[in-house]
Amino acid sequence: MAAPPRPPPDPQFVLRGAQSAVHALHFCEGPPAQGRTLLFSGSLRGLVHAWSLQTRRVTATLDGHGGQCVTWLHTLPQGPQLLSQGRDLKLHVWDLAEGRNTVVSSVCLESEGFCRGSVLAGGAQRWMLAVPGRGSGEVQILEMPSKTPVSALRPAAQARPGMLMGLQLWQADSSPRPLLLAGYEDGSVALWDVASRKLCSHVACHTEPVMGLDIDPRRARGVSGSAGKTLAVWSLDEQRALQVRGTHTLTNPGIADLKIRPDGRILATAGWDHRIRVFHWRTMKPLAVLAFHGATVHCVAFAADGLLAAGSGDQRISIWSLYPRT
Repeated sequence: MAAPPRPPPDPQFVLRGAQSAVHALHFCEGPPAQGRTLLFSGSLRGLVHAWSLQTRRVTATLDGHGGQCVTWLHTLPQGPQLLSQGRDLKLHVWDLAEGRNTVVSSVCLESEGFCRGSVLAGGAQRWMLAVPGRGSGEVQILEMPSKTPVSALRPAAQARPGMLMGLQLWQADSSPRPLLLAGYEDGSVALWDVASRKLCSHVACHTEPVMGLDIDPRRARGVSGSAGKTLAVWSLDEQRALQVRGTHTLTNPGIADLKIRPDGRILATAGWDHRIRVFHWRTMKPLAVLAFHGATVHCVAFAADGLLAAGSGDQRISIWSLYPRT
């Protein structure tokens, strides 16, 4: 007889003290000489917490969004700077060098939707930022830190894809031109050439709004999750045409977030049904259903060493060590 499947593991540890629902997570790798990794979390009450994974305690609290939910966090590789986006229609750049917690720049957003921003790192000091624009479905691209407008990507008037729901800036190794993936309210995903402002491809992936998407640049392959029960896997051919390669139907509707691990081995999803689901990224074979949280799992994030963090409406952050990197 075949051995029964092993039960899902418990979290490696749990972080408590966010004080409200956790809606954003991001790992920040410390200098190689220090070997220190921080985890940043953004809460419903507008606070950003920096967590030490060694002491499992908060090392700093940033309060810059007027009590409005923090929806996205990202650190810049060229320096100790943190980006935080909130429902107060502000995107802040924080200087974290030498113990400072100071807002050094802000971008005023023009959309009250749920769409998180995206960053593409450039040279030592310059980087590109994509955020929701003024019109329905519009993406605004800025060169930072100067805030110089690069382009505004607008769907054709007759297309009507609805609100912008997800963004992912990326650049293929074979091309110097930055590209943008956008997910929309009508369940479609589009690929844009940022420099030419050209819509390269547009494909219907879901019947419900796209809630999260991610891209594996090495395989030119990505995945999107929706408010429905479907995960869609799609690929990009040499002509920059998106094609749906397959779908995976979940037990319950609602994917709040999803991430591909940096090594391209596994995919994790955050579910409205309180579950974290883990898949083998190449085959989409389900690997685990982690039923630890007592409320919606709003966000997931991977560290470079493979650790998985999940943030929930139950005010807890679970840390998992799954399928260690080899």
